[in-house]
Amino acid sequence: MIDAHAKTRLHADLRWTRQAVLSQLDGLSSYDSRRPLTPTGTNLLGLVKHLALWEARYFGEVFGRPFPEPLPRWDDAAARGTDMWAAEHETRAEITGRYRRAADHADATIDALALDAPGRVPWWPRPGVTLFDVLVHMLTETSRHAGHADILRERLDGTVASMGRDAAFWADRRAAVERAARGAASPEEPPAGTG
Repeated sequence: MIDAHAKTRLHADLRWTRQAVLSQLDGLSSYDSRRPLTPTGTNLLGLVKHLALWEARYFGEVFGRPFPEPLPRWDDAAARGTDMWAAEHETRAEITGRYRRAADHADATIDALALDAPGRVPWWPRPGVTLFDVLVHMLTETSRHAGHADILRERLDGTVASMGRDAAFWADRRAAVERAARGAASPEEPPAGTG
């Protein structure tokens, strides 16, 4: 049996990681928060929209505690992927508000159920799950997208989750990484910048 300490710790980490994702939108224009920053269209506001949908779904319908707002059906092929970007009519306030409401709903489910409470994820190969399984899954998923958000924001305007470091520190770090990359090149490789 997994104890209450594990539940408290996982839940606290999920809450912290949610805030890390949302903080990447701070100070951005509407355009910058939603513009595609990778060849596949990944964008900051889309990550938040995606996480809102899946928190609502995993901590809602999976445990018979439906989120009180409409969600697309999980098996609707036409809607697949539309949670990864904001449509023109969707505002940042609407999407971040939905994420906060989904998080509140998820928090209520996490607080109300034991870690071994059963649920059912029909889109998983083994649909029988526990709250522990879903909590670990959503912490992993949210952390993964928090990392994406860090990189997207850095690419967008140079903002870094600095951990108390200044721009000079990061410039020195980048230069050290570049030197190591160039130094590791094998003799058979073309010189850097020529391939």
